[in-house]
Amino acid sequence: MADRITTAFGHAVPPAPRHAVTVHMPGWQTVQKYGADPRSVIATFHNAYPRAKPHRDIVNLANTVLSHLGLSDHTCFLFSSLASAEECVEYCTSPRRIDGDRGPIPRGVIQIRAFVAKDRFWAVVFPSECASIAIGFWSKPGVGVSSRFAEANLSMTNRLAEMTILNEGDPRPSFETAKHAALRDRIISYLKRATLQPTGKKPSSNDVYLFPTGMASIYKPHTYLSSLYHGTTILFGMAFMDTLTTFQEFGSGFKFFGLGSDEDLSALEAFLREERDQGRKVQAIWAEFPANPILVTPDLSRLRALADEYDAILAIDDTIGSYANIDITHMTDILVTSLTKSFNGYADVIAGCAILNPASRHYDALKSLFNTQYVPELYVDDVEALERNSRDYLTRTTKLNHNAKALTDYLQTCAEDSNSAVTRVHYPSVNPSGEHYRQFMRLETPQFTPGYGCLFSVEFEDVEATEAFYNNLNVHNSVHLGAPFTLAFAYTACTYAKKLDWAASYGLKPTQIRITAGLEDIDLLLEGFKSAVEAANQVKIAARR
Repeated sequence: MADRITTAFGHAVPPAPRHAVTVHMPGWQTVQKYGADPRSVIATFHNAYPRAKPHRDIVNLANTVLSHLGLSDHTCFLFSSLASAEECVEYCTSPRRIDGDRGPIPRGVIQIRAFVAKDRFWAVVFPSECASIAIGFWSKPGVGVSSRFAEANLSMTNRLAEMTILNEGDPRPSFETAKHAALRDRIISYLKRATLQPTGKKPSSNDVYLFPTGMASIYKPHTYLSSLYHGTTILFGMAFMDTLTTFQEFGSGFKFFGLGSDEDLSALEAFLREERDQGRKVQAIWAEFPANPILVTPDLSRLRALADEYDAILAIDDTIGSYANIDITHMTDILVTSLTKSFNGYADVIAGCAILNPASRHYDALKSLFNTQYVPELYVDDVEALERNSRDYLTRTTKLNHNAKALTDYLQTCAEDSNSAVTRVHYPSVNPSGEHYRQFMRLETPQFTPGYGCLFSVEFEDVEATEAFYNNLNVHNSVHLGAPFTLAFAYTACTYAKKLDWAASYGLKPTQIRITAGLEDIDLLLEGFKSAVEAANQVKIAARR
């Protein structure tokens, strides 16, 4: 039997290195508190995903800046590029910014200041009373400085000095190094491995653009496209919640087809036809492959055909499927990935990338656009950790695939048993849309057999059974995927507690628990899951009496 989880609430999952991106949120009571008021719960975390709450090193560097400026009643967010700092100011001062009775931050009270310690960086400074408005820019686009950046610059605060703000063309060699090139080469090597398309144009390392977070690899290309086309962005199928809000809050138009079904494909085609007939531009179609959190896989072939017919960019997020398991680069114009997840694999780095497909009809335009607007912001210390951690990516993915498949096989047998409180498993191996996933699984090699990834969701017949399972499952409760440890998270109950009817219309229910399998011994994992399912079953039995 596995040792019982003893990690304290709000702390990182062990071994909890300095730059851990996890936080343990144990128990259904925490789920209810988080759903009712996320900010109040997040405020109590000792450690958190850095976009949810700035890492303590980032907070310390920001406080050092404020002390240098003599502004004790102010707050600041730190950025490694002037471009991102300017985007933060635009966000904060936009008429769209409303938080209760508070409106946008007046331009007269928000400013950008430039500094240098070990590296150059920019601080967006504003009165502390305005923080509830500004926090949205920190948490959604994910373009703030990393904890490793902050750690490195804290070590040299004796050299902290304010600088004159110059243009963004100033060289910053620490953000483009041989280590960055090595990481790009590593990514390309995985893309070229066991490919379904042995011929034709392939991305090179020069087509890989690195970003400081996975969300930044969506936000930045989205803003690039919006500046060029000024058109509507389509999200096909469900996606991570911050992807939805990013498309809603940035850009000139947004349309959501959240089921990702065949019916949605027909509705998408009708919408594209109507927009073209009315002379309106649809700039891009985005989708996750498969989608978070219930793993619906879109019909990528039809999406590609529709994007071609209606002259839209097709951008696909393959984070959940991952490079090792699926080969979809040739179907995309832009492939985006959160490198934070299974690519890194150790829950201690945040990063993302966007890859341009040279076989795309849009390649020349996209290449010019990216080369004009892209600013390298992924810090060298993060790159170094990513390169080191990703060396065993295939080995880890083999185990992640195996553990997730074994767990879902067990849970599927429960779902097929009318006496079980488990009603459904959401995973490409059993989802009806899994056929679209299997179409793009990489070729099997002696070194690696592709699988379905580490993420799945399990659904129960009522909230009481869900609560019993959650409280009795001996794994950490945290947001993340692709880590060495198995994690459970009440995704819908936490993130959409105030929009349950809306979420339900897209298949998301509070009776679903999102699981990301880790690298533990599978027999111990199965033992723990069986015990938790039995607890849920007992609730069902008691309800019948």
